[in-house]
Amino acid sequence: EIEVGDWSSDVCSSDLIASQAGPSVVEIRTESVGTDGWLRQYVKKGAGSGVIISKDGYIVTNHHVIANANRIEITTSDKKVYKAKLVGDDAQTDLALLKVSANNLTPATIGRSDKVAVGELAVVIGNPLGELGGSVSAGIISAKDRKITIDKKNMKLIQTDATVNPGNSGGGMFNQYGQLIGIVVAKSSGTGIGGLGFAIPTTTLRDVLPQLKKNGKVTGRVGMGIEMLDIQSNMDLQKYRVEKKGVYILNIKTRKALKSGLISGDRIVSVNGKSIEKLEDIEKVIKGKKVGDKLKIKFERRNESISTTLERG
Repeated sequence: EIEVGDWSSDVCSSDLIASQAGPSVVEIRTESVGTDGWLRQYVKKGAGSGVIISKDGYIVTNHHVIANANRIEITTSDKKVYKAKLVGDDAQTDLALLKVSANNLTPATIGRSDKVAVGELAVVIGNPLGELGGSVSAGIISAKDRKITIDKKNMKLIQTDATVNPGNSGGGMFNQYGQLIGIVVAKSSGTGIGGLGFAIPTTTLRDVLPQLKKNGKVTGRVGMGIEMLDIQSNMDLQKYRVEKKGVYILNIKTRKALKSGLISGDRIVSVNGKSIEKLEDIEKVIKGKKVGDKLKIKFERRNESISTTLERG
């Protein structure tokens, strides 16, 4: 279970936050094996950041920082180097849990991301560019529940104007009390990320990390077996060459979804009688549904309205 720090703390200056929280942030370096066009293998190196969450060596970072790595190495603020093993990861929330053989590390104090207010101080600590470990930048909380899309995944993140660069990924965002309120996400593929910083809130950490520690993955999550595209801007209408805004089928991923008759390009009109305009509308309808539950889906294909039933997988 993730321990949450006492919220009734004294407000700290950014330099005090940096000195207190800095030792809980680590540098991460990875190695993975790739294959070139001539089928020759080569070693790819990557870098990012992580945050210590327990004295006995548990560290949280982003899934994309360690994805496909066959060697993970972390360096603490006192320049000690440890080989880390992957305990579990979750691509959907972009979180991963690592473990090193160490005792008496300095863990971050976990704060309540749901308690922060827009305009409060935000301090980001990480390893920007993969070479500048322990770097600190400060700004304010710009938004608490910013909805953005990263790698086709819709996420609710904390937004800050503190400087964030590649390599900061997996590092910590700390509030005005020096408490961890988010794990930084810094990916150029994110919609509208240029010049902004985003972090996965600790409310998500408290839900996901215990499952990663126990099972190595998030369990009990059921889906529709469909990859969907949320088209809400005129630019996207032009990009994907469609006439109407809404939620479109991108790919069919499971046999159950294939049996429904849905295909790429279909626009979902309603689910269980609820009108669908955005992807979050679908998320609201299917929340709480179980494996095997039936969903009545109305969709549009070449201006023809069609109905079908989809069994959740």
